[in-house]
Amino acid sequence: MWKKKAQEAQTEPAGQETSRKKEEGRDLYEWTQALVCSVLAVVLLFTFVVRLIGVDGHSMVPTLQDGDRLLVLNSLLDDDYQYGDIVVLRKDTFMTEPIVKRVIATEGQTVDIDFASGSVYVDGELLEEDYINEPTYVEEGTEFPLTVPEGSIFVMGDNRNHSSDSRSSDLGTVDTRYVIGRAVFLLFPGADETTGERDFGRIGGIDRIG
Repeated sequence: MWKKKAQEAQTEPAGQETSRKKEEGRDLYEWTQALVCSVLAVVLLFTFVVRLIGVDGHSMVPTLQDGDRLLVLNSLLDDDYQYGDIVVLRKDTFMTEPIVKRVIATEGQTVDIDFASGSVYVDGELLEEDYINEPTYVEEGTEFPLTVPEGSIFVMGDNRNHSSDSRSSDLGTVDTRYVIGRAVFLLFPGADETTGERDFGRIGGIDRIG
């Protein structure tokens, strides 16, 4: 009888250890599964929903600074561009890297620019452009007035006299298929071009103004 009890005492801890190992294995599997699902969700999010794109250059000053990091809503989900939207586009025949510009007019609208006064008109109406750095004095080869073709947009940088955009005959109006997406959120500010400081108070959503 004493021998039997001793055997039971030896087998009980072994069973508990096996159960504990199974529990640890199950926990590790569940943790790994959750990690894989999280990584997959992030990959899908940044492939089909949003992208993180940096601003390169000063063509959108004062609205955006060189080095700003933008969250961009994929064009597959939002291609209804409106006046005032800030969009990211890429047209390899114009520039190999993505560029950031503001939508000034959409299909069917007529753009005219008085380069003497720096005034921009859409469908005969003067635009009140409180977002620009300076009036539009620089011509780049596109002839005006210009009617935007179907499925296209007309874009310009806010730093008008230091921006290559739809005024350039090399770019002109942009087929919306070249648009990567619309900027919806400023995640990280670049350094101010004059002070060199980063204004973290600029972080936040980018509203439509149209």
